[in-house]
Amino acid sequence: QVQLVESGGGLVQPGGSLRLSCAASGSIRSIYVMGWYRQAPGKQRELVATFYSGGVTNYSDSVKGRFTISRDNAKNTVYLQMNSLKPEDTALYFCNARVLGLANPYWGKGTLVTVSS
Repeated sequence: QVQLVESGGGLVQPGGSLRLSCAASGSIRSIYVMGWYRQAPGKQRELVATFYSGGVTNYSDSVKGRFTISRDNAKNTVYLQMNSLKPEDTALYFCNARVLGLANPYWGKGTLVTVSS
């Protein structure tokens, strides 16, 4: 079992920044990739960024160059630094972890990001 707890969401003006955190606990040694997804009202959940155990990262085109995913292994935490935020970045952001041997990932409960003036 893996537990994921997100934090860091909030209200920010366009052009501003936020840093999201996802703290993992439980069987963390079996995690091989962690990621951030988001779901805006009325839309499907979409991938934002992923961080593989070897350090490889991937980003959606919509956030490339503005968002940065990183991982602190000592704290078992994944971060999402979000800069130059736009109103269209408004969404519920979820942390995700994939574990060796399991088909379905673990999910956190989400943290809300609202970009508005």
